[in-house]
Amino acid sequence: MKNIVVLGAGESGLGAAMLARQKDYAVFVSDAGQISSARKAEMERLEIAFEEGKHSEEKILSADLIIKSPGISPKAELVVKASLAGIPIIDELEFAFDYSKGKVIAITGTNGKTTTTLLTYHLMKEAGLDVGLAGNVGKSWAGQLLTTDHEWWVIECSSFQIDGFVDFKPAIAILCNITPDHLDRYDYKIENYIDSKFGIFKNMMSEDRAILFVEDRLTLQGLDKTNIGASTLWISGSSVQKAGAWTDEKMLSFAVTDQSVHVSVDSLSIKGKHNLLNALFAGSAALIAGVNEMELEKGFQTFKNAPHRMELIREMDGVKFINDSKGTNVEATAYALASYGNPLIWIAGGVDKGNDYSVLAPLVANVKSLICLGKDNEKLKKAFAEEIADIRETQDIAEAVNWGQELGESGDVVLLSPACASFDLFKNYEDRGMQFRVAVENLKPKAIA
Repeated sequence: MKNIVVLGAGESGLGAAMLARQKDYAVFVSDAGQISSARKAEMERLEIAFEEGKHSEEKILSADLIIKSPGISPKAELVVKASLAGIPIIDELEFAFDYSKGKVIAITGTNGKTTTTLLTYHLMKEAGLDVGLAGNVGKSWAGQLLTTDHEWWVIECSSFQIDGFVDFKPAIAILCNITPDHLDRYDYKIENYIDSKFGIFKNMMSEDRAILFVEDRLTLQGLDKTNIGASTLWISGSSVQKAGAWTDEKMLSFAVTDQSVHVSVDSLSIKGKHNLLNALFAGSAALIAGVNEMELEKGFQTFKNAPHRMELIREMDGVKFINDSKGTNVEATAYALASYGNPLIWIAGGVDKGNDYSVLAPLVANVKSLICLGKDNEKLKKAFAEEIADIRETQDIAEAVNWGQELGESGDVVLLSPACASFDLFKNYEDRGMQFRVAVENLKPKAIA
């Protein structure tokens, strides 16, 4: 009997442990933190051995296979020791892949991958295809395979998860874009991050489809030293593609199957230039999977995006309050700023990840106030001191929202798009977004003078 150790008892770890147990492996789960009572109860029910608050090195290093949480760095001391000992270390998605007969649509990218994943799944589900959703969004793939398999699986893949792939092979793989992010994980070398993203294509063959963004500089850089075995399709925000999809900002046009498909941009429920690209990626995958033109347009109309992504919370006194808390890097915030021609009150800041704010300078002409929300705002203030007349700071999101209301006039937008991580003041970007929502919902209309 093969001994499997699962490092980390989060959503993916528990799912992997449960599937391994079902397949009659000897399973041991180790988590350096505390495991929730619900997860402990589930493991006890299934007679899965586990530990919390520590890693028992001797037991872990006796494993035949380690399934590692993507959040655990490959540079962690115990992981390095296991690697040197020759123990295979994989991701939960790699483990689950062997137990599904379904075709995989794998989606990665620095920005837009969650929206593209959810939209692809929605388009296929609404068209009546047998499709599941897994990966970096939704429930553990391994956990779902305990009871259900699907003809298709739409799977969001982070670079951390891709690093744990060995045999994982999508039928369709999408790389939305590459911009500098998580470089602390990749020795601060963008080349290493690019290599990680391109790992999603490594097992693909000629009958498979790879979909990439033709205007993305770092994607093109990655292609200089990577040979993709799959048939390649290109997405463009400006130019007609012989094989792929493109937009003139009035129509979405697809040349990915035998038929040309055209859908009005007005049919999209999500707005912004970046969402046109997300729709081109998702629509291309859906059409390849068997969705027809009519079903595609209907799906675009009925899609509702995940929270914290340019989400309209409320319009009051003619001022719109937009939650883009998922905008945790400069490029994501650039998309948000470019999506509005209105005067903006921009709420930004948090844990700076080595940001280069200069790329945002051309996009802040319509920002009349910048509210810095973070413990250390000096870099952010200095970056926009010449461009934005009114810059103020707070560590209280309710105060930031109240200032937004005070400063806002009918037609303005109050935009939370931090360009930074959230961990100085919040648990995560979801916590930041939820606190923003609560603060906005607690606002009272301005008194009429």
